Amino acid sequence: MSIPTTRLGRTGLTVSRLALGTMTFGLQTDEAVSHQILDKAAEGGINFLDTADVYPLGGTVETTGRTEEIIGRWLQKQGSAGRRRFVVATKAVGKVGPNSWDQGASRKHLLDAIDASLKRLQTDHVDLYQLHSDDRETPLEESLEALDVIVKSGRARYIGVSNFLAYRLARALGKAELHKLTRYVSVQPRYSLLFREIERELLPLAGEEGLGVIPYNPLAGGLLTGKYKPGATPEENTRFTLGTAGGMYQDRYWNERSFNTVTQLHQLADEAGVPLATLAVAWVMANPLITAPLLGASRPEQLDATLAAADYKLDPALKQKLDELTAEYRKGDAPR
Repeated sequence: MSIPTTRLGRTGLTVSRLALGTMTFGLQTDEAVSHQILDKAAEGGINFLDTADVYPLGGTVETTGRTEEIIGRWLQKQGSAGRRRFVVATKAVGKVGPNSWDQGASRKHLLDAIDASLKRLQTDHVDLYQLHSDDRETPLEESLEALDVIVKSGRARYIGVSNFLAYRLARALGKAELHKLTRYVSVQPRYSLLFREIERELLPLAGEEGLGVIPYNPLAGGLLTGKYKPGATPEENTRFTLGTAGGMYQDRYWNERSFNTVTQLHQLADEAGVPLATLAVAWVMANPLITAPLLGASRPEQLDATLAAADYKLDPALKQKLDELTAEYRKGDAPR
């Protein structure tokens, strides 16, 4: 198995075409299993790791930072040379403390948050620092100025955003150019066969502006593995029941329309002789505007099918069938 590499947007930074998402670390998976997942990803050729200061998914303010700490201890085990093998990305904006300023994209919070993340990750810099969501209460210029300071101080190499609407990202890019501030190089949106809304505006913008695209939820929270059955109650300790996040995932995907589509997708995967998870990730990778889908796992063996997408050659006729079957999901259901 070999994972090809590509540039992150227009930057000179080369990353693997699959990235590891880590939001399960520290709640859904303990530290030992999390480290096994990291080992498996690294052995499989992934050099791009993504996390956030609010992780683990489904936790509370008291559990924020736990995922970064787990990754930090794993990176330490790799040694100084090992750290240089990986592109490490994290995010800020979510609530990480009891104070009103312990969230958002204000100058105060971002400058505090990057230092806290670096301490937990046990590194002197991250390669990509991202706004986890769009803070409408803070002027875009204030956030850009703070991120510019972070990059120029060496604490981050590049900056990006996640969960931004296209028009807000376009405005931010324009303001960065106008004020000669560090520019966003990437965007991290939700994207899968069951959520294609970004194809309408965000992906064309990313293409025109040369932004890297790092989509999350390529398996729709696990629904696109085919393991969940219509009419069943969501299993415990999965994305659909996990702490504070379970309801959000059920709202996104746990409905009759999604299950009907998954049944048809499963038939196509069976006909092609490939696991549905492999097919779903390969479909995301087949879009030329996609840099690296984020793969999540709660057990190391779950990466087998998704890592296989790097070697799977998606037949154009099969891709067209997938496009047509899921065309209605281009309409979207929510910004994130």
